[in-house]
Amino acid sequence: MPLAIRGPTSIVKSMSSRFCSGCRLVALAVVLVGPFPSPTARAQSPDHRTVDLTYHIEVAPPLHPGPVSVWIPLPVEDAHQWVISTEVESPVDYTVGTESEYGNRMLHLRVETLTEPLPVTLRFRVRRHEVRAEFDGASTTLGPPLGRWLEPDRLVPLDQRIRTIALETTDGARTPLDRARRVYDYVVDTMTYDKSGTGWGRGDIYWACDARAGNCTDFHALFIGLNRAVGIPATFEIGFPLPPDRRDGQIEGYHCWAQFFLDGVGWVPVDTSEANKFPELHEYFFGAHDAHRVLFTKGRDVTLAPRQQGPPLNYFIYPYVEVGGQPYDGVTHRVRFTDVPDDAAKGDPR
Repeated sequence: MPLAIRGPTSIVKSMSSRFCSGCRLVALAVVLVGPFPSPTARAQSPDHRTVDLTYHIEVAPPLHPGPVSVWIPLPVEDAHQWVISTEVESPVDYTVGTESEYGNRMLHLRVETLTEPLPVTLRFRVRRHEVRAEFDGASTTLGPPLGRWLEPDRLVPLDQRIRTIALETTDGARTPLDRARRVYDYVVDTMTYDKSGTGWGRGDIYWACDARAGNCTDFHALFIGLNRAVGIPATFEIGFPLPPDRRDGQIEGYHCWAQFFLDGVGWVPVDTSEANKFPELHEYFFGAHDAHRVLFTKGRDVTLAPRQQGPPLNYFIYPYVEVGGQPYDGVTHRVRFTDVPDDAAKGDPR
């Protein structure tokens, strides 16, 4: 049966002898109705950007036998991001699943016995739009509770220490908007973007409080935790950055950012680590996300679909593999991008 990924789907199948007789190379076509950039490139951001992303992974044969399961994240489609097309090349069959807590989508492959490397290539054409919040109409009181977005994460507890810091940071602020702005300024002004040494990159709010340094994961763990501690819902989002001053090449790492909820406004975009790296954009990144990013998944402590046997993932941006139900790190990945001119990416309904 054709796989459906939010739109009309066609499947083209051809035989491949790379693994064994009967294995298939499947192409799924879906049509849906490193270095820091210069401050100038960042400041002159377009309001949208369309790119072709190639996400290639390869799983090495494990030393110990056992069923191999592979999960690969798929990009989000929402009001600010349109997934124009998706192609998958795989020598084995796969399914597409959606986990229930955050709605993240993912590709899942299972091989009973893996005796040679397993390559999988995903190609996406994605258009990303700039997001800007309008603060007119913001309520002076907290809105309705939003469940998961007010709850702790494993590495972002809401204990007395965190609540004390949050209350001290927002002391005197009269509205949710004022409190969120106090938290934003505190994170941007007291932390340093620094990936030296060890300990950074896990999104551990205690690390952020003590070291006052780290990458985007650490910055936003602190921002999200302090907001939740004073009753403001906040979300974690992760994807890949698009260098503002390049139009193609390899993407060396992930990027993450956050949103907080204001009654009367909705979800407000924030990027504390970019504001720290580019002080001239401090005001911009309180209430905006530029178009130089592609969102893949949301949330922390992620349970996959189908469910993994290991513990929930701290966050989900790279492929996750289990062998015999145990986490397996014998997988490599690389991500490349190429900008697509507007006249070659027609049909965006936004």
